[in-house]
Amino acid sequence: MANDRVFNFSAGPSMLPLEVLQRAGAEITNYNGSGMSVMEMSHRSKVFMKIFDDTQEKFRKLLNVPEGYKVLFLQGGGTMQFSMVPLNLMGATGKADYAVTGHFAKLAKKEADKYGTTTDATPMDAFTAIPAQDKLKLSADASYFYYCSNNTIEGTQWQYVPETGSVPVACDMSSDILSRPIDVSKFGLIYAGAQKNLAPAGLTIVIIREDLAGKELPITPAIMNYKHMIDKDSMYNTPPCWCIYMLGLMCDWLESQGGAAGIEKLNIKKANMLYEALEGTKLFQLSAQKEARSFMNVTFRTGSDELDDKFVKASVEQGFTNLKGHRSVGGMRASIYNAMPMEGVEALCDFVRKFDKEN
Repeated sequence: MANDRVFNFSAGPSMLPLEVLQRAGAEITNYNGSGMSVMEMSHRSKVFMKIFDDTQEKFRKLLNVPEGYKVLFLQGGGTMQFSMVPLNLMGATGKADYAVTGHFAKLAKKEADKYGTTTDATPMDAFTAIPAQDKLKLSADASYFYYCSNNTIEGTQWQYVPETGSVPVACDMSSDILSRPIDVSKFGLIYAGAQKNLAPAGLTIVIIREDLAGKELPITPAIMNYKHMIDKDSMYNTPPCWCIYMLGLMCDWLESQGGAAGIEKLNIKKANMLYEALEGTKLFQLSAQKEARSFMNVTFRTGSDELDDKFVKASVEQGFTNLKGHRSVGGMRASIYNAMPMEGVEALCDFVRKFDKEN
């Protein structure tokens, strides 16, 4: 890391690889001899259309997106998808199953309730675990089954893809997309706000099975219509050009890391190192149940609000940022997405052990 860079453990927007930022910086005023920045060029220009097409191709290759699926580069964040998913998919039966295992899935279900009838497929007293397949309450007449693969606030992660028979699976993968290989064919729809693992805030990626598009509710706005956006190749309006360009750079970087399989090995190593360091202390308690622990967001606490505050303040002095837990749950949270280098996790582990001994 450069000497003036901190280890940023933010849950999002999160850190990007230094080499990606440096490449973007080198090209920021004159991209590829065009005489202008990507931020200045027309989204219809040949120069940008090549960026767009190349980025689509790189992304599809990295995630191994099969034929019969479309990739959309949209805006509005994951939050807009809370509405877009039911508006476009609920029409089949007017019903949907939601696995409410965290804060954002709960918000998504609440939004979907405006457009049809939703059922909680995973009634839970606390968001500290992920239910096993045989604990899911599935409806045969649901238009789709929805879940969030990684819960950033609670620090839990699904380690399997739910089996739902003929009911399409819709998944919010905002915080773990391309952190590990996935079988896209198991999903009807995947979406991800890019600001955690793939690009700056402003880009939302949607991967949709083509046969699911075109069945939207009559009230669906054009800008929120998947079929409309497919027909317009994500360019019904001006797309988030700079973020798409940055996604392309991130795809190049991920390829250099060995793709999804290569980065998964690194992510597992980082997470296990941090969990082992925390388990080896007397002071810290892990928030998520062991079998449900996230490889992206490690949540922990001391059991004392005063000590939690002391830890967060001391961490800033050590060159760490954004270790404070979400305001709704407190404690601490270390987000260790793709771009967090091993040395950042090693430094945090050393700090955890030092703080434990001193307190």
